[in-house]
Amino acid sequence: MPRNVLLFSGHMIDAPDREHPRFPASKEPVAAAAIAHLLDSTDIAAGAGDLAICGGACGGDLLFAEACLARGVALELYIPLDEPTFLAKSVDFADANWRNRFRAAKAQAVLHVTPDEAGPLPRGDNPYERNNMRMLDAAARFGTAKLIFICLWNGKGGDGPGGAKHLMDEAARRTSRIHWLNTTKLWG
Repeated sequence: MPRNVLLFSGHMIDAPDREHPRFPASKEPVAAAAIAHLLDSTDIAAGAGDLAICGGACGGDLLFAEACLARGVALELYIPLDEPTFLAKSVDFADANWRNRFRAAKAQAVLHVTPDEAGPLPRGDNPYERNNMRMLDAAARFGTAKLIFICLWNGKGGDGPGGAKHLMDEAARRTSRIHWLNTTKLWG
């Protein structure tokens, strides 16, 4: 039984042609430092007795996964699509290094491929929202008193359903232990 369950959601690194920047690649060190600082805070003090749950996308997800693994935290990765499709849509567009980082995190984690575990996506459902809810349910399985939600987010609606805002809204229904790393403030 984990001491705490750290559930994460956050922005992906911007695609090179993104019209309105949200998480420029140049801000990766800032985001990594903010995540590390929060994990080391007295409120969380992440370590070997904890469990981390996140997606596997380039940017926030993998920065969080790497920071947790560096602290000995057990890791579960949840992806909403089969792995090749997920890598193409959520990892590879940023640069080749993110694929290697995904593989390194995956090698030390339990990987949950939502369509393999939950079956085909029901008509009208969104794969990213379904994945968010699966992560939230997985994090809450040890009791909501253990659940800590961490979000690297600009506070705005996303590019589509199932983003950081969706999981922020859903997590707030289950826990008050929420840490918002506001990228608008972090980027300055």
